[in-house]
Amino acid sequence: MAQTLEVLEHYDPSGEEIVYRYPPEGSAEIKMGAQLVVHEAQEAVLYRDGKALDVFGPGRHTLVTQNIPLVTKALSLPWGGKSPFRVAVVWVNKRTFIDQKWGTREPVVFRDAELGMVRLRAFGTYAYRVSDSQLFVNTVVGSQGLFETGGLKDFYRDIIVSRLNDLLGESLKTIFDLARLYDELGAAAKARIAEDFTKYGVDLTDFYINSITPPDEVQAKIDERAAMGAVGDMGTYMQFKAAQAVEEAAQGGGGGEGSNAGAGMGLGLGAGFGAMMPGMISEAMRQAGKTEGQPAAGAAAGAAAPVTTGGAFCTACGKPVPPGARFCPNCGHELGPAVCPKCGKPVPPDAKFCPSCGAKLGA
Repeated sequence: MAQTLEVLEHYDPSGEEIVYRYPPEGSAEIKMGAQLVVHEAQEAVLYRDGKALDVFGPGRHTLVTQNIPLVTKALSLPWGGKSPFRVAVVWVNKRTFIDQKWGTREPVVFRDAELGMVRLRAFGTYAYRVSDSQLFVNTVVGSQGLFETGGLKDFYRDIIVSRLNDLLGESLKTIFDLARLYDELGAAAKARIAEDFTKYGVDLTDFYINSITPPDEVQAKIDERAAMGAVGDMGTYMQFKAAQAVEEAAQGGGGGEGSNAGAGMGLGLGAGFGAMMPGMISEAMRQAGKTEGQPAAGAAAGAAAPVTTGGAFCTACGKPVPPGARFCPNCGHELGPAVCPKCGKPVPPDAKFCPSCGAKLGA
């Protein structure tokens, strides 16, 4: 009875298989003259008697083994009817597997030069291809019948995260420098990780770090810090906000409580509230590291409260008045003469230095 020649071929429609083994388990009796078909972007590793004999590239290959069809039965008798010359073929996908994701499972602790101990998460992509089919099959695949990219993701991710943690500890001082270091960190990480991939016959073609971020609560604190930096001088900012609040209260329109309060402020009935405002602002500025200048103790008794060149508040309405003003621009109350905050002697309006002691006037 004539025996037909076997044709060994494998095609992966999904594109996600890295290797495919025939037969999936054990080995098979492949006749002499069997045709092995290897497609583009594939390589085939031929095993006989459990040992890799050769690697075949794209094309059609004729296999010559010791399993000769005419004497198969005679050769197999001592082994219970099975031929002792058995083979297996492993097809390896040689294409580049792109857009592979990696990321930290749990945040890693990083010692930041400015923020102290922070937890960071990192994410990115990478691409790889099998460079040495025989080494890859022997070290990674083994005797498995089917191997897809999903089976390697955890293994590769652990390698990447381990190397990246070590690199961040050596190269990064603070996460505020990350924006300008992504390319440098990515290149350095790729060089280190590529060595680990090469041991398994894999070439790391691309590696990218997409983001390294702290937890949401830390990002919120960073936003607050940025907002404080945008404000600038905190004492001046709080003084401005307090004066703005007084003006809004005095000019509140409409009926109801807000209208009554505004009318009272405008008529001087809210003088008690106005008198409290300087103390409130002074305390706010003290908390910010600055204090409001106080008038000298040597001011003339019985005279109206002097106005310091650093700015003060009207004793009648409590609203701020500009340095050197003789009358309150809000209620018209006559103010005392401006005096030097250092020696207490009168100074001319709009003077920048005291004519008596030479002290600098103004903020």
